[in-house]
Amino acid sequence: MTDTPARLLNLLSLLQTPREWPGSELAERLRVSPRTIRRDIDRLRELGYPVEASRGSVGGYRLVAGAAMPPLLLDDEEAVAIAVGLRAGAGHAIEGVDEASVRALAKLEQVLPSRLRHRVSVLQNATMPLTRGDGSTIDPQTLTVMAAAVTGRERLRFAYRAGDGAESRRQVEPYRLVSTGWRWYLVAYDLEREAWRTFRVDRVSEPFPTGARFTPRELPTGDVAEFLTSSIQRRQPELAVEVTFAAPAEFVAARLPATFGRPEPTGEHSCRLRTVLADSLEWVALRLALVDCEFTAHAPPQLVAYLGDLGHRLTRAAAPPPGRPARGDAKE
Repeated sequence: MTDTPARLLNLLSLLQTPREWPGSELAERLRVSPRTIRRDIDRLRELGYPVEASRGSVGGYRLVAGAAMPPLLLDDEEAVAIAVGLRAGAGHAIEGVDEASVRALAKLEQVLPSRLRHRVSVLQNATMPLTRGDGSTIDPQTLTVMAAAVTGRERLRFAYRAGDGAESRRQVEPYRLVSTGWRWYLVAYDLEREAWRTFRVDRVSEPFPTGARFTPRELPTGDVAEFLTSSIQRRQPELAVEVTFAAPAEFVAARLPATFGRPEPTGEHSCRLRTVLADSLEWVALRLALVDCEFTAHAPPQLVAYLGDLGHRLTRAAAPPPGRPARGDAKE
């Protein structure tokens, strides 16, 4: 292999596997001399890649962690696996998968060959993920288009459906994509309304980058998380929630979104949660039920009443039809 740039990329790809490579094996793989391998290793070091060498009969080279992240060189199977994983996480707003993950997905899909992009789509369409929260899902393509517009500072057009069902067309200057752990939001400046807005991404369709660039405006609060929180709270009345659980605080905390806060232990097998939430009654009730332990809601009154109604509906839903014995009551 006489093409030096191509050879360096192949050498870097080999070194990114978690093993130590003898110089002779690298030379054989790349069809060059051991001396050329030594020179190429020196070139990689000059470019900032921390390549360690060990001496001896079983010594060799390996890439170690450095101060900066080197470009990853992926084979076809690795690229497909990462793209499918990022798509699954992004599409369901899994807690901990944030804007950085969507940016990574946008970069990866931009350079995926068409044959691999087709494989990714086939794999995703053939699987059924387990949804969380209210079950709202997002087309990952919508997220990647938005992420690219945010990164490229490009104006964006899309169709939007409001909470009351009203439909509109928007043209915005996208500022940030934000995940709350169960939903994605776009924070953007709405050009027609001349105001900052937040948009639920699961209500967005047909996103289209216009190609027009813009200089980012200054966000009113200066902090995107603070702006999103205040925007959501303006739309939804706050709920002062108080609940006791018949389970350890660690157990409950692991099964609630981080936005609910942490419960306080009241005993070895009990805890109490006091928090203020700007969410719907339905969402809060569902999340409490998904903790999967006995609990008692003390406040607010509307949550207590809603849980009572929900319990009755679920009991009726589990009752057998007339004439059919309940499970476990059937006679041999």
